[in-house]
Amino acid sequence: MAEISYSRGLAGVIADESKICTIDGEKGELYYYGYPIQTLAKESNYSEITFLLLYGHLPNSSELEGLERKLRAAREVPGALLDLIRGFPRDAHPMRGLQASTACLGMFDSVPGDASQDDQRELAIRLIGAYPTLIACIANHREGRDFVQPRSDLSHAANFLYMLQGKEPEEHVAKMFDVCLVLHAEHTFNASTFTGRVVGSTLADLHSAVAAAVGALSGSLHGGANERVLKMLENIGGLDNVNSWFENAMATKKKVMGMGHRVYKTIDPRAKILRAMLDGVAQATGEKKDLEVLGELADLMAKQMDETGKQIWPNVDYYSGSLYRLLGIDTIDFTPIFALSRVSGWTAHVLELWSDNRLYRPKCHYVGEKDLPYVPISQR
Repeated sequence: MAEISYSRGLAGVIADESKICTIDGEKGELYYYGYPIQTLAKESNYSEITFLLLYGHLPNSSELEGLERKLRAAREVPGALLDLIRGFPRDAHPMRGLQASTACLGMFDSVPGDASQDDQRELAIRLIGAYPTLIACIANHREGRDFVQPRSDLSHAANFLYMLQGKEPEEHVAKMFDVCLVLHAEHTFNASTFTGRVVGSTLADLHSAVAAAVGALSGSLHGGANERVLKMLENIGGLDNVNSWFENAMATKKKVMGMGHRVYKTIDPRAKILRAMLDGVAQATGEKKDLEVLGELADLMAKQMDETGKQIWPNVDYYSGSLYRLLGIDTIDFTPIFALSRVSGWTAHVLELWSDNRLYRPKCHYVGEKDLPYVPISQR
């Protein structure tokens, strides 16, 4: 029998082609439609990135204004959906609420399966525009607060923070949060994006594909890593304990949360940007504890790499949780915020797939038995 070659977890397998995003893990480079993430984080904003991902090119002023008008109009969601959210258990994880709300929204706003690419793109824009409202309302319900009505005069990022926290954010805070949305908007065939593409390849509707992606993101091996970084910081306790904690972690082979990535063999380029923003907020507020501990831990890991030759670097989750916490965001809302950003990438991938769709149907290497005798139930 010929030897069968396969890759567990599809590691290294090229399942499809895409123009949307690419990563050079060796060099630590990330591109959206050919634009380096560093440039986009500095010069662009989330609305412009949404246009880029959905249309494949940067918008002119008129195109951007048109998109922002549509996104703002989509902030109002059906009252029946808000009533559904009010019925969610308050102790349920918000990602479950978001997955259910996404699927439910599809019952109020859908297009035929044979709709044109333009109609599907308009549907994607409405879904992206509704996400701040869904996520903020789920958070407010959990905390027993009244829902905050969206404001059409605020940017995508500022409106979300306003609905989440009940007050208009300062301009520099809204800008930093907008950069965070840009950084998390897209990342090639990660688990949630691939899940959305697989569901989309069946010609299920867009909301079903995105709801499936939300489910994948909720898994502990995908979304939520920045939550575990904060838990790690709590366990460390402070700067004086970093060395002893790290030595114990290395001796017991404990994972340093926020370190390492399946693709990047050097520091995640997004981590550099988040580190700079965290430094700015920490210096301005005087809340430097997390920054100091993370900095010392990264230095210790770098020394360990020099000694062992292993390449383990900070990823996007290493600094983001601490930054969100300084912006007044609850830890449990970190993963929904990931979805708030990534929904533009998810929808872009499904639309790209539909432009020349092929059902995903990989093979499985069977390792079970064959030709077992059937034993009647009376004899078992």
